[in-house]
Amino acid sequence: MKDLLRTAHLSRDDLELLLELARRFKERPTQHRTELSNQTVVLYFNKPSTRTRVSMCTAVARLGGIPLTVGPTELQLGRGESIEDTARTISRYARAFVIRTYRDEDVARFAQAATIPVINALTDQHHPCQSLADLLTLQEHCGPIDTLRVAYVGAGNNVCHSLMEGIALMGGTVAIATPEGYGPDPELLGEARALAGRHGGVIEVGHDPGAAAAGAHAIYTDVWLSMGDPEEERARRLERFAPFQVDDALMARARPGARFLHCLPDHPGEEVTAEVVSGPASVVFDQAENRLHTAAALLYALLRDRLRGAA
Repeated sequence: MKDLLRTAHLSRDDLELLLELARRFKERPTQHRTELSNQTVVLYFNKPSTRTRVSMCTAVARLGGIPLTVGPTELQLGRGESIEDTARTISRYARAFVIRTYRDEDVARFAQAATIPVINALTDQHHPCQSLADLLTLQEHCGPIDTLRVAYVGAGNNVCHSLMEGIALMGGTVAIATPEGYGPDPELLGEARALAGRHGGVIEVGHDPGAAAAGAHAIYTDVWLSMGDPEEERARRLERFAPFQVDDALMARARPGARFLHCLPDHPGEEVTAEVVSGPASVVFDQAENRLHTAAALLYALLRDRLRGAA
């Protein structure tokens, strides 16, 4: 397995390996500090980023490499060079390529043409790097994934897609509650349910946040308006999503000691109240920190050809 473009491309063994490697990197951050000695990793950002950019750059540095961050105006992609030619060229210079952009098709084309590992650092449909940090955080705070019920409340977006794929692969239960018309992509949902069926997991989808949260070990939400969504959609979403806000009452529907997760940045007063995101149940900054350790694990595993991929 050369690349990571979506969580479902991993096998369960791959996921377990990555989470174990991440735990080791968390304990000993510089244990493989010469892995990328004198080599560069190119990080292409076509969207704003805080956690992805800083965690990936730091992970490259901890592996002994040089992170080279570029944007669309700094490559000839902006002047018409093809994705394939860009991929072939960068493959001659760098050891890996990390890409955060819009279209999943563009990332797939780049990976197909590249001879180096390519990591999807967020697209319209997927956020596999975030799901790795989510799973590690759930393990640390709630226990083995295959024993957990995780409620995801809000928009069925890229974060939701990768989370449901990861939990399905690990044999857990994810209960998704969204307003009508804002659920996860039907094709991706079908694929994730097939994964869940093979691994003993369950994916529930509905429109009642209280039902999703009932008995949950953790409640997860994300912003209601994602990057790339039209701003004129904002007023309509605020109205449609208002019943899906994570507040103290919704957290009380979960089991005692349940945790709150959010990929950040959050908008207190919209998808979550300030009391919840800043309260004792919140593990959002542990989750953010785990972006670093899982990034190091992923880079290391791909560079060492340790991932076999889904059967």
